[in-house]
Amino acid sequence: MIEAQGLTKYFDSFRAIEDISFYIEKGEIVGLIGPNGSGKTTTMRILTCFMPPTKGKAKVAGYDVVNDSLLVRRHIGYFPEGAPLYKAFPVKRYLEFVAKVKGMDHKVMKKRIDEVMDLCKIKSVSNRLIENLSKGYRQRVCLAQSILNDPYVLILDEPTVGLDPKQVVEVRNLIKELSGQRTVLLSSHILSEVGAICNRVIIINKGKIVVQDSIENLYKKTQKENQLILKLKAPEKKIESILKELGANIIEKKVQPYNGGSILQYTIETEKDIRSDLSRKIVNNGWDLIEIGFKSITLEDVYLRLIGEQSG
Repeated sequence: MIEAQGLTKYFDSFRAIEDISFYIEKGEIVGLIGPNGSGKTTTMRILTCFMPPTKGKAKVAGYDVVNDSLLVRRHIGYFPEGAPLYKAFPVKRYLEFVAKVKGMDHKVMKKRIDEVMDLCKIKSVSNRLIENLSKGYRQRVCLAQSILNDPYVLILDEPTVGLDPKQVVEVRNLIKELSGQRTVLLSSHILSEVGAICNRVIIINKGKIVVQDSIENLYKKTQKENQLILKLKAPEKKIESILKELGANIIEKKVQPYNGGSILQYTIETEKDIRSDLSRKIVNNGWDLIEIGFKSITLEDVYLRLIGEQSG
């Protein structure tokens, strides 16, 4: 449903993106992530026909973004960065305006507006001016306008930026509901959000793709299976002597509060699995073992490692 081949964009002598290529299947939810200025928004603006590429080609819903731009626009929903809206409009009137701009049939327009207001949970504010709405409701209104034409493809640029945690969860759940048969390309700085919503990620840095893969595969590729987290109550020097004896290398050591007192937390690296031997020694010494297990990896860990490798 979205295909990019060698997309390159220059602004005078500045190269925003170079040789960007990817393919997104129907029904996929894919995250586009990268540092500020990496080229995410430029890529999205090309895909939404906001600007043409300097070189390369792209198709959205089967239509070329340069030669068939009007057909592309009929089949996409776009949530621009910052959720720009006409704030002097009441919500319902604004959606009516957007429906007319999108060329929707007058007979289906009213029914569709009611449907998207229900779906985005904005019916209760339908007669309020947009400028008087909270940021969370404005995000919902912007999402509503993006799906008015029941698009095949949704392109969402930072849809949860600036929201509080409760609003982030609400909008995240809404995006999941909106996906289904739709293809979704989502840009976000909140990597936990991308990990919770997306099937696959495209990581971009300095205008080039660093990696594109499923989140599960990225975890497998970057997971260090020999890194353990150890939390316990024990004499510091004695436990570190045991760790050395078992061939463990201490990567990080912290003292953390626990039940009104404190515990030691170690991140350790070993060439073999020492959990059984280590836990036996801790118990035999009468120390309190709180936790021992492989260090879990997050999308933030994957992202920072890959971006760091490219920078290096």
